[in-house]
Formats: sequence, C-alpha cells, structure tokens
Amino acid sequence: MPLPSVAGPAITLSPKVRADALAILRAALRLEGEETFWVSMHAAEGLVLGGYGEEIVPVLEPKLSTEKDARRLCGLARELVRAGEKQHVAVLTEVLRREDSYGHTHAAESLYKVLELGDEAVMRERYEKGGDIKLRLMAAGALARKGDAGALAFIRESRDGADPDGLQIAAWLLGVIGDESDIEPLRKRIADAPTPIIRAYVENALAALGDPDGLARLVRNLDDSDPFIRAYAATFAGDAKAASAQAKLEALLRDPDADVRVRAAQTLVQLSHHP
Repeated sequence: MPLPSVAGPAITLSPKVRADALAILRAALRLEGEETFWVSMHAAEGLVLGGYGEEIVPVLEPKLSTEKDARRLCGLARELVRAGEKQHVAVLTEVLRREDSYGHTHAAESLYKVLELGDEAVMRERYEKGGDIKLRLMAAGALARKGDAGALAFIRESRDGADPDGLQIAAWLLGVIGDESDIEPLRKRIADAPTPIIRAYVENALAALGDPDGLARLVRNLDDSDPFIRAYAATFAGDAKAASAQAKLEALLRDPDADVRVRAAQTLVQLSHHP
C-alpha cells in the first residue's frame, strides 16, 4: 500500500512567491507550439494540484476537437480529467484501444495518473502483451493502483531487473504506489544505475517513500547541471512533501529552463495548498 499522505499544507509561501509561481503556471498554460506542448501540460497539472483546476478547462477543452496527435491528445484529456472533467476518460480509453500503438503508452500512463483503467480488458492486454517495457509498466501501474497484486509484482521485478527502461519506469511508479518494503531494493540500485537520469529516478523515488538519504539526494538533484534532472527532482519534491527544499524550489522559479520553472512552481503551489 502507498504510504499515507500528510494532511494540510507542508509549506507557507510569501505573497510574492505565490504570485510568481502562479504567473509562471498561467503563462506556460497558454504556450503554443509543438516544442512547448508538454511544458503547457505540466503547467496545467501544476494549476490543478495547486487548487486552480477550473482555470485550465476553458483553455484546454477546445483543443480536444482539433488535436490530431494521439500522444498530445492524451495530454489534453489527462489534465482535463485531473481537473474534474471525468467524461474525457473516454478519450484516453479510445486511444488505448487503437490498433495503431503510437499513443498506447501515453494513454496507459495518463489513465494511471488519473486513477482510471478506461477499458480494463484492454489495459490488461497492454500489460500482458504490450511488448514494449514502458507500455507494459504503465499499464501495470494503472492495474496496480486498482489492487492488482500481479501487476505490482511485475513492477518490482522490473525494478530489480537488467532493463534500464524497466528500472527507470519501475522506480518512478514505486515512488508513488510503493511502500517501505521498496526502500532497500531501490537503494541497492543507486550504485549500478546505468545513467545519471536513471539514478535520479531511483533517488527521487526513495525520497517520496520517506527515505532520509533519498530526500537529501533529491535536494541535491535540484542543483544538477542537467535540466531534466532538475525538473524531475522538482516534480518529485511534491510527492516527497519536501518542505526542506522550499528555498531551492523558490530559486528555480528563475531557472533558465522553462520546464524547470514550471515544475518548481507546481510543487510550491502544491505543497502550500490545503484541499
């Protein structure tokens, strides 16, 4: 079972920092262009997690009817569902069912993120016969969130296996849906992580599971020279409820990388929000 969440806000923001973080998210939500599409989706996520989900619906919903790319369609539908527009689960389900596999992983990941299965039989087929380890793991994550012990066991097997993608995605999943029993097996993978990014995934997952050394590593990752590692650490600081990272997250609001700024803003408003 996932670790229990802490009730109430973890941090308090000054009025200026809150205003700056919200301005970053609101501006990024309205970015246009293929190269910034996912930054805008991350901004939408940040607004939802911070309690401003109603702002994203009029911006994103009109795009559903014109978006032709299956992966981007999943991004739009996912954030709308996250904002409470549950009818758009049907969009994710339709992409998951398509014969063309192009959007399958994004659909499975999106359904996992919004705690839905769409079509359980199709999700199970993607898990059992998806071929690609990323698709299998994202489908397993969606099933595990609904109590499927076999799918959770597969995620843990992938955590301990030799496939780099399997380790990376499994660590990411277990940081959210794992428990204290995953801490030591994940800690063992730090030394043999094949890339700095995969090592960061493992470290940040440990932080989210309550491991003090993992939290210290996550905080260090906020200073990494790789913007992807900084952005991912900023994201997982929210799952880890990393109040100790507040000062660094506030500094990242001025980061040169747009996605890092958005992810830092997301976590700051998330950790200061009381639902």
